[in-house]
Amino acid sequence: MVEETPWQQALRYANRADPYPFYKELRKTPVSRQPDGSYVVSTYREVVSLLHDTRISSDPTKCPQLASTMEGSGEPTAEREFMVPDIISSDPPEHDRYRRLMMRHFYGPPDAPDWISRLEPDIRRIVGDLLGKLRGKTRLDVVDDFAYPLPVTLISKVLGVPMEYEPRFHAWIESALDSFDLGPEASSPEAESRKAEGDKSYREFQRLLSRLIDQYAQEPGPGMLSAMVHDDSPDGPMPKSALVSNAMLLLFAGHETTVNLIAHSVLTLLRHPDALEKLRRRPELIVPGVEELLRYESSVQFWFTRSALDDIEIAGTTIPKGAPVFLAYGSANRDPQRFTHPDEVDLERPDNQHLGYSQGVHFCFGAPLARLEVQVAVDEFVRRVENPRLVDDPPPYRRNQIFRGPSHLLVDIDGVRD
Repeated sequence: MVEETPWQQALRYANRADPYPFYKELRKTPVSRQPDGSYVVSTYREVVSLLHDTRISSDPTKCPQLASTMEGSGEPTAEREFMVPDIISSDPPEHDRYRRLMMRHFYGPPDAPDWISRLEPDIRRIVGDLLGKLRGKTRLDVVDDFAYPLPVTLISKVLGVPMEYEPRFHAWIESALDSFDLGPEASSPEAESRKAEGDKSYREFQRLLSRLIDQYAQEPGPGMLSAMVHDDSPDGPMPKSALVSNAMLLLFAGHETTVNLIAHSVLTLLRHPDALEKLRRRPELIVPGVEELLRYESSVQFWFTRSALDDIEIAGTTIPKGAPVFLAYGSANRDPQRFTHPDEVDLERPDNQHLGYSQGVHFCFGAPLARLEVQVAVDEFVRRVENPRLVDDPPPYRRNQIFRGPSHLLVDIDGVRD
């Protein structure tokens, strides 16, 4: 039996709750070749270098190995609009054009530069309502009762996706998340079944957003999607196929990463009572505190569509042209060469330039909204929830290796303050 590499072990579902011992082994070889010919970059300096290297592509169609992985279920091309790259899976100049167009509407018109910050009262109202529903309860599921409803409500409002669609796209997104497997268990019959179901869910999700975009084309409505359909900027309107792909990305990533960060923030604080008490005493630490919690538990562990456009010499290794490349944010954020005592939680950590939202041209443009949501949610939870205690540690985790987070997080409480 061939011994698995640390990367393969980190990708196993049994190790989802704690991949960090395997990341530690990975960092002994900053750039490591895997049995399938891909390369994993696990140290902070090297990850940052490649995030700014134009020889690294994010477009899977430029890498034969990745393109074959992305082929999906073999549906006819006309039925596979989801194969059109979104901004996270495309390169300049196409990436730059679409990103400009999306940012123009995500951040609001030029006369409303404070649009994101003006959402804070809505965020506090939603958080207050969620905590209010917990009065009289002695146990809650942080994921279902708190971490999920906030970001899904916000991103639906921002995009203009009616909340009555939520039960459907929630189920489809969960199915798609569970179906994606890059680890050694991907070829099992159970994984193949999950993949088939995930492909079906992805296409249903795509069709729902396609119909919504068609409705907005006929009759403009609120939110970003309608604004993009009727965009009159110099860049011109986005083709419908690209609009569908990017709408899926925004709705998907616009809440999944924030769900994971809120849940992991609560989990981390309950595991570190000194940090929890410090935040209670000094609520002004919520801003740097959230940055530290994001460094400590990265919501996105890596991305899967990158490849080398040319031979790249880095850390004594040559990544050959055409090879898939995995930049392991979760490992880089725990690199002791960059962060002092990286396995400790320091709410006042200086110079905390983590990679929780990536860097370079693919830096997450939704980061300001996500940060505000998590700051409000964690601040209110810490202030108002009395004596929270973990029921299961570790909690159960989702199967997905990229958007890593608890599937449930049960917490016993004594009550909820006003």
